[in-house]
Amino acid sequence: MHILIIGAAGMVGRKLTQRLVSDKMLGEKPVEKLTLVDVVKPDAPAGFSGTVDARESDLSAPGEAEKLVAGRPDVIFHLAAIVSGEAELDFDKGYRINLDGTRYLFDAIRLAHNADGYKPRVVFTSSIAVVGAPLPFPIPDDFHLTPLTSYGTQKAICELLLSDYSRRGFFDGIGIRLPTICIRPGKPNKAASGFFSNILREPLVGQEAVLPVSEDVRHWHTSPRSAVGFLVHGATIDLNKVGPRRNLSMPGLSATVGEQIEALRRVAGDKAVALIRREPDEMIMKMVAGWAPGFEAKRAKELGFTAETSFDEIIRVHIEDELGGKLP
Repeated sequence: MHILIIGAAGMVGRKLTQRLVSDKMLGEKPVEKLTLVDVVKPDAPAGFSGTVDARESDLSAPGEAEKLVAGRPDVIFHLAAIVSGEAELDFDKGYRINLDGTRYLFDAIRLAHNADGYKPRVVFTSSIAVVGAPLPFPIPDDFHLTPLTSYGTQKAICELLLSDYSRRGFFDGIGIRLPTICIRPGKPNKAASGFFSNILREPLVGQEAVLPVSEDVRHWHTSPRSAVGFLVHGATIDLNKVGPRRNLSMPGLSATVGEQIEALRRVAGDKAVALIRREPDEMIMKMVAGWAPGFEAKRAKELGFTAETSFDEIIRVHIEDELGGKLP
């Protein structure tokens, strides 16, 4: 198989690449070529026996999508996006990257399909930001899309495009609505949801972290390991079982910030919890007030998607994957 990962230099993209290299297969087919693309050139993975084409590319630039599709990849993972906080602060950039880039990709595939029948599997990373308050708890699969951020609006539009292009037969698409990924490794980014990871990641290694919201804020989470599992499963699932409703809310864990902190206490002790500093941020508090507390995710579970069931487990996954299996 030839697999294209757009957004391959990001955290999820890197972990997805590692998973494909480790498995050497996607479903029942061997992975023979990886095309890795991002606005900065991704690192080529070690230990891969097939062909790697790592390149710098901005999907939102005219003509770039056609170049990526020219190699006729069998599976396209579209992970590239401007994160929520940045999309809110820079309106034009958010729509250019999140919406225009996706539309360019879908249209490039459509033109290739019309030319020679090309029809790849497209796995699109959407977001739970496509829904907005007032929200029930748990949120059912058929809840209407009412995003309250520019990021959520951009993702909702792309979900509709994915469904329509799939209906028209241009590609076989599936939209994966990722929960907030926690614990994100590395340094804090511009995502408004970043504090969910920060208040766990930094204290685990003895560093201070800022909490900008109250401890009663409830949200929907999954680990990076599970997020990669969602993408791989989405790339191999029988789409006849999915049907015309191609965008799925993924399973995850509903927890309050306070419950996160208590899980940290159980795993790493009071000393780690003491490193969390409360600094209320009005912009973030306003955004978080409209965020999803949790989903039923019934369809996704029935289709075989799985995730963690406790925050203790999410923290231990981070320790295993990022800290060598033990605290410093």
